[in-house]
Amino acid sequence: MATKIRLQRGGRKSRPIYSIVVADARAKRDGRFIEKLGTYNPNTNPATIDLNFDSALSWVMKGAQPTDTARAILSYRGVMMKKHLLEGVRKGALTEEQAEAKYEAWLRDKESKIGANTKAIADKKAADKNARLAAESEVNKARAAAIADALAPAPVDEEAPAEEAETEAAVEEAPAEEAETEAAVEEAAVEEAPTEEAETEAAVEEAPAEEAETEAAVEEAPAEEAETEAAAEEVPAEEAETKAAKEAPAKKAKAKVTAEEANADEAEEESAE
Repeated sequence: MATKIRLQRGGRKSRPIYSIVVADARAKRDGRFIEKLGTYNPNTNPATIDLNFDSALSWVMKGAQPTDTARAILSYRGVMMKKHLLEGVRKGALTEEQAEAKYEAWLRDKESKIGANTKAIADKKAADKNARLAAESEVNKARAAAIADALAPAPVDEEAPAEEAETEAAVEEAPAEEAETEAAVEEAAVEEAPTEEAETEAAVEEAPAEEAETEAAVEEAPAEEAETEAAAEEVPAEEAETKAAKEAPAKKAKAKVTAEEANADEAEEESAE
């Protein structure tokens, strides 16, 4: 009967735990098995392996064929190395003492490597944990500082009284400045008033002269109108003379024609007699 050393799945969803078993090659993966050699838990870092070394070595020496994953586990625990040395002893290439010494040296080297790897993983976990704790501590300090600032009374400003005194002094100086401004405005108004009155009187004195000039212009206006009317009356007389001068030749020609006709009539009458 062909036998295999393989893994049988257990555990729960997404977190499996495997049993290392010796089973018939024809059996199902999670079916009946001949012997359980140990367990393999891949959920830890590094993975946890619990193996019965002597039983596993016995089955390997009897010819049981491990699967790929089972072979890696057996090699990690030194079962395959021990089998190789025992094969050398059986063939006479090594003595049992030499094989045992080589196995012990290999095992020490392997354990030192596993220890270094485990220590590196543990140091990394510790560093990550310290970093998280430091970050959390900073957050807590910031939160505590914010709470303290919120609960602390408002600080008294020592410069406030000085600022208030300066403000009051500025307020007191403001009426004095306003009084000075009003006095300056009144003086300017008083100085400008005589000047404006003098200008008004000069304007009043100039007004009669302007009225006299206006009356003279009004009196001259009828004379200009009379001259205009006379010029207008002379224009028709000139036009009549021009018209008469133009009609005189025509009248003379007409009179001459009339005289000639009269002479012709008289001549006719005489001839008729």
